[in-house]
Amino acid sequence: MSDDVIRSRVGGFREPIASKPLAFWGAILLGVVASTAFFWNGVVSLIDAWGQPEYSHGPLIPVISAFLLFRQLRDTKMADGPITDRWPGVVLCVLALLLAGIGNITQIPDLVTYGLIAWVGALLRARYGWRRGRVLWPPVLHLVFMLPLPVFVAWQFSLFLQFISSEIGVALIQLMNVPVYLDGNIIDLGVYKLHVAEACSGLRYLFPILSFSYIFAILYQGPMWHKAVLLLSAAPIAILMNSLRIGIIGYMVNSYGIEHAEGFLHLFEGWVIFGLCILALLGLAWGLNKLRRRKESLAQALDLDFDDLQPQVARLFNVAPSRALTTCLVLVTAAAALWQLTPRADAANVDRDPLALYPVVMDGWSSSPQQTLAPGIERILGADDYRAVHFSHPDEPASVDFFVAYYDKLAGGAGIHSPEICLPAGGWEMSAIAQQNIELESGLAFAVNRAVIQKGLEKKLVYYWFEQRGRRLTSDYTAKAYTVIDALTRGRTDGALVRVITSILPGETEAVADARLKRMLEPTMEVLPRFVPG
Repeated sequence: MSDDVIRSRVGGFREPIASKPLAFWGAILLGVVASTAFFWNGVVSLIDAWGQPEYSHGPLIPVISAFLLFRQLRDTKMADGPITDRWPGVVLCVLALLLAGIGNITQIPDLVTYGLIAWVGALLRARYGWRRGRVLWPPVLHLVFMLPLPVFVAWQFSLFLQFISSEIGVALIQLMNVPVYLDGNIIDLGVYKLHVAEACSGLRYLFPILSFSYIFAILYQGPMWHKAVLLLSAAPIAILMNSLRIGIIGYMVNSYGIEHAEGFLHLFEGWVIFGLCILALLGLAWGLNKLRRRKESLAQALDLDFDDLQPQVARLFNVAPSRALTTCLVLVTAAAALWQLTPRADAANVDRDPLALYPVVMDGWSSSPQQTLAPGIERILGADDYRAVHFSHPDEPASVDFFVAYYDKLAGGAGIHSPEICLPAGGWEMSAIAQQNIELESGLAFAVNRAVIQKGLEKKLVYYWFEQRGRRLTSDYTAKAYTVIDALTRGRTDGALVRVITSILPGETEAVADARLKRMLEPTMEVLPRFVPG
């Protein structure tokens, strides 16, 4: 192929390499430098996230997305004339920069990374036009799989999948006539106890498996419902594979002892489970292809053709000067300059007392010594300060468990570990959970999450809420939204989780337990602002 012509596989189209003024190349170079500076916080957070087992596949995602992009370009006709629909890409560019700018200001890197992906899509639309750029969305959307899930979403999603996997795994163990009992997040095998998080460590690879199922769905040459099955199969495959793993562990403990089970547990963690899941995905694609009753191989059905990809690299970088693309480069340069030259506002100085000074006696209620959480639980909690005590009163037949976890900064990936997640993980069955407005004798009224929890014959009543900068919130999502708003308007992202629990004694009604919690909250709400400021 000559140096002045690039060929496309589709219809033998030719696109001459346009000569470009030096200023345009300078604008491209400046745009690359500016975009790196503007999206840097998001890039750093991605690199940090990729150090976690759940997201260690992250560096592969841009490479695979590039492969998908060159495939799409190979099958996309070159423009027959001037491209007249580039400017919608500029509008998308503005929106992407606004989103990333909010992320920079609020120090929420997830928003910066979302903005980065939108910005990549905007450049493609400005380069190829809105109509032709529309067919390039699969590679851009695939970049989402390199991002970590928001913390509160990841906790809920992971816990849900862990419990399903554990239930199926325990059922398999019982089918092999091995005695086993599932208690919350503990699989009790008698001489060996397996934590749900440990038993389901393979689920940490659900996101990369989902990425591969997405790729299979894009490449697969078949009906849309086949593509949908491949895309939606990731979670069931991961769950079933982990359930099988749990079943084998139970059998090995019963038959060969703990040492063999622990060896198997470590051998079949992580990438081994991931590899087996990919094989299962390939098997599913093979089965779907057989249903079509065609003679083509699986490689043909997945269209694993690498021919003519190299010329598309040159085609991608054969960028013709355009006002729309130049505008995008100018916008990102201006945004980066504004961000770098704007003085950084220090986080608001929050004047508060440490929770270690929390009163041990309040209006007749006296507390037990501070309970120290296990190091692993402290790490998962991620709080900067916490208080965990029992308050008892001589006139009350039951004590009240009081727990508050304070966070200096709820941005930058930090998140509150909701009781809706940790209580079921501890073996508590949660029922009758609902938002409820309560009113204390002092006249203070606010909403709490109220739930009844039960383990065996033990039954308890729980109130909890998110104490955030003068607000008492009951929703994780609302709390996250106010974190963004307050970071922009007040320069604060601190907050806390407050939880109180009391037993529902035999013969007691829930109303009696409700009244006890409210009596304990009377003095609590008077002193709490010293430790969790509004």
